[in-house]
Amino acid sequence: MGVFETVMQGDAVSRSVALLLLLMSVASWVVILWKGWLLRRAGRDVQRSAEGFWQAAGLDEAQQRLAGSDPRQLVTPLLLAVRTLEEAAPGTLASAGDRSQQLTRVLRDALHGVLNRLQFGQVLLATVGSTAPFVGLLGTVWGIFNALTSIGLEGKFQIEQVSGPVGEALVMTAAGLAVAIPAVLAYNVLGRQIARIEADLEGFARDLRELLVHPLGASRSEN
Repeated sequence: MGVFETVMQGDAVSRSVALLLLLMSVASWVVILWKGWLLRRAGRDVQRSAEGFWQAAGLDEAQQRLAGSDPRQLVTPLLLAVRTLEEAAPGTLASAGDRSQQLTRVLRDALHGVLNRLQFGQVLLATVGSTAPFVGLLGTVWGIFNALTSIGLEGKFQIEQVSGPVGEALVMTAAGLAVAIPAVLAYNVLGRQIARIEADLEGFARDLRELLVHPLGASRSEN
């Protein structure tokens, strides 16, 4: 008897647990494949965009360069955020404070938006990795409960009474682990990739802030 037949011979609770594990597995693998593809390209985009930015003669040219090197909009929101300060209406809170405070605020907000997009799906992987074994354990306990109930009703032990429920219980245990392990591994691997990209973006934001707070032309005029 195959795994599918073993699961399908169970009751509604067993089939519901199996369906839930299947949905969790499909959802986690969709996130794993999509984020793996996204982050692999995102890391290259950030490096290429930063290099193109610093080779530009000015902010206008830098923005044009980013339009072609930043298709996933990871670096561009930081530049657009600082350029919104040029449009801030005088006398408003957006224009209050010194230049350094204004840049810190808009860059922080833009960086949080980019990082939220990079972190998307991590909560799902963490949830699946931490709960799938317990969902499988629920199916295991339910299968053993059915086996013991069958023995109690019959009043005697026969191998046929417990072979099906126990087999179903073992399948649920294995299924829970099979769903959880890839999710946990992917969460850790993808988390390290996100951390590297986050460090690059934070470094770029810090350098951009310093550039605009202390522009080269102003430094030369002071000297």
